[in-house]
Amino acid sequence: MSYRDAYERWLHAPALSAEEKAELEGIAGDEKEIETRFFAPLEFGTAGLRGTMCVGLHQMNRHVIRHATQAFAEVILAEGPEAVKKGVAVCHDCRNHSREFAEEVCAVMAGNGISTRIFEAMRPTPEVSFAIREYGCIAGVNVTASHNPKEYNGYKVYWADGAQLPPHHAAAIATRMEKNDVFDSVKRMDYDEAVKAGIITIMGAETDEKFLANVLAQATDKEVVARVADKFKMVYTPFHGTGYKLIPEALRRLGMKHVICVPEQMVIDGDFPTVVSPNPENPEGFALAVELAKREGADFILGSDPDADRIGIMVKGPDGEYVVLSGNQTGVLLLDYVIGAKKRMGTLPEKATALKTIVTTEMARKVCQVNGVQMFDTFTGFKFMAEKKNALEAAGEGKVIFSYEESFGYMMGDYVRDKDAVTATLVATEMAAYYYDRGMTLYDALQELYAKYGDYGEKTLNLVMPGLDGLQKMAKLMSGLRENPLTEIAGVPVTTRKDYKDGTEEDVATGKKVEMELKGSNVLKYKLADGTDLIVRPSGTEPKVKVYILASGQSKAECAEKVEKYAAWAETLKN
Repeated sequence: MSYRDAYERWLHAPALSAEEKAELEGIAGDEKEIETRFFAPLEFGTAGLRGTMCVGLHQMNRHVIRHATQAFAEVILAEGPEAVKKGVAVCHDCRNHSREFAEEVCAVMAGNGISTRIFEAMRPTPEVSFAIREYGCIAGVNVTASHNPKEYNGYKVYWADGAQLPPHHAAAIATRMEKNDVFDSVKRMDYDEAVKAGIITIMGAETDEKFLANVLAQATDKEVVARVADKFKMVYTPFHGTGYKLIPEALRRLGMKHVICVPEQMVIDGDFPTVVSPNPENPEGFALAVELAKREGADFILGSDPDADRIGIMVKGPDGEYVVLSGNQTGVLLLDYVIGAKKRMGTLPEKATALKTIVTTEMARKVCQVNGVQMFDTFTGFKFMAEKKNALEAAGEGKVIFSYEESFGYMMGDYVRDKDAVTATLVATEMAAYYYDRGMTLYDALQELYAKYGDYGEKTLNLVMPGLDGLQKMAKLMSGLRENPLTEIAGVPVTTRKDYKDGTEEDVATGKKVEMELKGSNVLKYKLADGTDLIVRPSGTEPKVKVYILASGQSKAECAEKVEKYAAWAETLKN
């Protein structure tokens, strides 16, 4: 079916409301817009679905949600009656239409005879992972687009272990979506009727309490918080999102007396009116928090993204100004602190293990090596870290105490299998209190770690390639790098090339290839003669190619010089 045919079909579909039809009629003369919305279905990947909210086949709307949920329901039904009995946990964030979409998930599951548990209102992403595990569900769905701009929404899918969907289940859903008609295949029960019939159960404070009990158990040294609680201050912002309730409550229970919340950003709003982007990776989003921190004399600033699975931190620098910490830096601080705190308390487990992604700083490996902790790499995405954690612990080969990726995501404990801003906030605050008790800021603590473990510098570049031709540009870039393998980058020889798609590692000098443990992901990694790692991979959720520069050196200046040089080279890839 051509995009034009798809447009006409949607325009006249009985399932569309009058408002939806009017929206499609409004683009009747815009051929490019029609093509953009209807050139293909929104692709169901291992992260689920994500796209802009409007009417169309390649967009996020209630019809696409129903279509995806019907396919997911059929995958669950194929698992057999025991799987069906376990039901599905459903959660959503603060975005426009998120509640509507979440209720559509429940309605379609009910139409297929599958019970659901849905939170009474928006909740942090980690709580749906927790609920799946706590209530023994077969699967879960979270309606969220995380930190994306306000125009976006998404459909994030989990399996029985509380981790994001394994690739083979994601592929099964994608296959069924291809076979099923977007309108005619959907089985649906009225949401309110399903609630009355007990097929849909509402979750509320009782689940929050169970979740918070597990979060608080991650506190290692509450006494240090008590010692500084009268003077130690922090500023917190949820960026208009789901962290607004549970994160301040967790900190209060930790013993914090001065958690100063940014009032304008405690207002729940899917339009994110006070920020250009609700992404804790973007320092400009913290402008209101910085103003408040200066007025209040706060020691550090912490923000959680709208679905509360990631955190960003700003700390007071030597000149009293607040400095942004990267996800790599925050992760290294947390990793070192968790190891040290557990050692001090005598709770570091045997075969203590940490996990990071292949694009995350190698400084984390050095921290583990020095402290006698195992470190393993995984692909980007917490489903891979969850997989590795499950495998290591089932085999008795390691007990995972900390997992993280450079894009501000951290996972601790055994009760979730996804990144978790609630727990990360708790531990980061305890860590900040520990250093405050020593007369240090987190900036001072980071400098102490560089002195101990060596200097490292990292940068991630986002080569944005929007529009219909953006996907083609991304594919062309990756295929070009494979067809014409790089032997030098910015004048520095490449010593090793790793292609994680086929799992091969090649010695550039000899041409010898060996097989790696990790394979099956569209990622290229280059080891350079000066010790720098450079990684190129297309984003799985946004129209961009990401280039990661991981440098180390004898000084901060040397690291910065390497990062700058390779960043300039990376920019040429857009051409």
